[in-house]
Amino acid sequence: MPEQFKTTSAASGARSAVAGFLPHLPLPGTIPDNQVGIADMADAFGVTHRTLHFYEEKGLLSAERMGPMRVYGVEDIRRMTIINACREIDMPIADIQDLMEALTAATSPQDAAQIFETALHARKRELAAQQSILRRQMQRISELLESAADGDAQNRSILQPIHLSPIETKCLGFMAEGYPANRIAMMMDMDLTAVLTLESDIVRKFNGHNRFQAVAKAVLMGFISAD
Repeated sequence: MPEQFKTTSAASGARSAVAGFLPHLPLPGTIPDNQVGIADMADAFGVTHRTLHFYEEKGLLSAERMGPMRVYGVEDIRRMTIINACREIDMPIADIQDLMEALTAATSPQDAAQIFETALHARKRELAAQQSILRRQMQRISELLESAADGDAQNRSILQPIHLSPIETKCLGFMAEGYPANRIAMMMDMDLTAVLTLESDIVRKFNGHNRFQAVAKAVLMGFISAD
């Protein structure tokens, strides 16, 4: 591991007083591996100056002063690489603080890599749990939408007037008396296929699943006397 990964910069204040290592991540291609100004730092990582100030306030970075200009050393450039990677996976700032604090206690590059890997696995588990919750919520939304659509269809079927032809009314009366289709065919002097088609049309008009539901709805709606 190159020497610059070790947190030994005096300019980093109390944070750097504890030796440590950083996991190796590639630097943005637009940033030199040395001291840079805040504008170059912000451009390289695609963040605002205010974001960098925020990270400083949280103790994650520490800019030096070069006259009126804020500049960052190689250690903070590499720290920002880790911070930015964590923010890309929406890791909470408190977890990033804990991670960076743990890295100051790393005793070797391998130790730092293991600390970083553990943090990534923890975040992956959190995202998997969130994904599971989102799937359940999406499923529930689909169920509610389907239920609402079914309710609308039922309401429309109730509100829409049902019109029966004289022959349908006669057939419905025989259905209500419990006659099977073949008997109805004989009484109405029709062939069985025609009666079955007639019954099917009646069931559909009452939005039923079978002849018994159709008759029950017909009674409730006054098409057939309940006596």
